[in-house]
Amino acid sequence: MAATTFLETPRGRRLAFHKSDGAGPTVIFLGGLKSDMEGTKAVHLEDWARARGQAYLRFDYSGHGESSGRFEEGCIGDWHEDTVAAVSALTEGPLIVVGSSMGGWQALLLARAMPERIAGMVTIAAAPDFTEDGYWASFTDEQKQALETVGHVELPSDYMEPYIITKRMIEDGRTRLVLRSPLNLPFPVRFLQGTADTAVSTETAVRLLDHASGPDMRLLLVKDADHRFSDGPCLGLIEDAVRDVMGAN
Repeated sequence: MAATTFLETPRGRRLAFHKSDGAGPTVIFLGGLKSDMEGTKAVHLEDWARARGQAYLRFDYSGHGESSGRFEEGCIGDWHEDTVAAVSALTEGPLIVVGSSMGGWQALLLARAMPERIAGMVTIAAAPDFTEDGYWASFTDEQKQALETVGHVELPSDYMEPYIITKRMIEDGRTRLVLRSPLNLPFPVRFLQGTADTAVSTETAVRLLDHASGPDMRLLLVKDADHRFSDGPCLGLIEDAVRDVMGAN
């Protein structure tokens, strides 16, 4: 395994990344909330891309994995800035963007920021607007009060230690919502979603499909797949989706 390399961003953050050279378009993996670039899907796609001679990039947002900063200090906008910085400094030409969970939201934000760079997109249990529609919408009055007085709340996770959700994350998320205004995706898009996902509902996937506009969008629901979407068959479906959007160009 190659050693981790680091990028100093214009915002002064130090982002850890792994990049494989190869033919374009470059496949870039955007991970989920509190995930890192050593996750099963990110590493599997790197091996798959390398075997094809395809350029590939995976990285850690600030406050995640080997990158600088603390998770509790970050927010959706910070991680969007990290994504734009990594794409701008480390890639050239067309991109195939693969976004998992929160990374799906990041992929959609990237599409708004630089649509001319994106040749195709694959999302896995995409979680757009989750700070508002998931967290804030489900908070009790006591939790909302804690945001004001303590500045954060702790939420249990099915997959890791509790999430620390800060007032800043909620407020910043409101400035990054993608399901309240037009969302044009003028390239091939494949949304993948498991029906046994307890973190992102199939209703969210259908809402995204209904809301976005574009010439070539499909949603694949996989019965009994969970939020990880990382067993052998699911990894194969991700490969198929990436090949599909590349071949559609």
